[in-house]
Amino acid sequence: MLEIRNLTVNFGGSTILHGVDLTVQGFTGLVGRNGAGKTTLMRAVMGLIRARAGQILLDGEDITAAPAHRRTRQGIGYMPEDRRLIPGLTVEENLLLPAWGSGHADGAARCARAYTFIAEVADMRARRVEQLSGGQQKLVALARALVAGGRMLLLDEPFEGVAPALALRLAEVLANLQREGTTVLISESEMERAGSLFEHTYVIERGAVEPWRDD
Repeated sequence: MLEIRNLTVNFGGSTILHGVDLTVQGFTGLVGRNGAGKTTLMRAVMGLIRARAGQILLDGEDITAAPAHRRTRQGIGYMPEDRRLIPGLTVEENLLLPAWGSGHADGAARCARAYTFIAEVADMRARRVEQLSGGQQKLVALARALVAGGRMLLLDEPFEGVAPALALRLAEVLANLQREGTTVLISESEMERAGSLFEHTYVIERGAVEPWRDD
């Protein structure tokens, strides 16, 4: 379980997140328009942006001041909206990067687990990522998050910019992860894309977060 308590984040002289309280259990959705603060929140959880105030707790352990590599080592997998794959490396090398960076010796086993969920990525493992379509790169980015995310996943707008057929495939992969009991925080700009998967939903608007209300 991930708990975010009174999290405040400044960037470029402005306050982007305003005292955010959020609990991630099961499949949790974070819904908000572009620029509402979704990516900033995820980057703060990953330690890529420093929190000005508040706490981030993973299974009760305060990781607010922990460096980003330690959070990956603790089993948090992150899929950025823009994928952030490394050109010139093969698909499998990109998947192995979190394991290498965290000092895990079981990178091959972690890749094998990711391939069980996304078999298409196994078929592409020897190709360089720049040879793939944008949709294929989304699948690779999700598989890379799985390699790192033994405890939970942060997926930043996984359905953004993908064709309808791939969106259905992504939804199928996520449904399988949900059946396995994976803890996932998914940000989306619209409820329609992944809302059926959400067990808990929050709305973010101008850096403030509150639980979703159907009314």
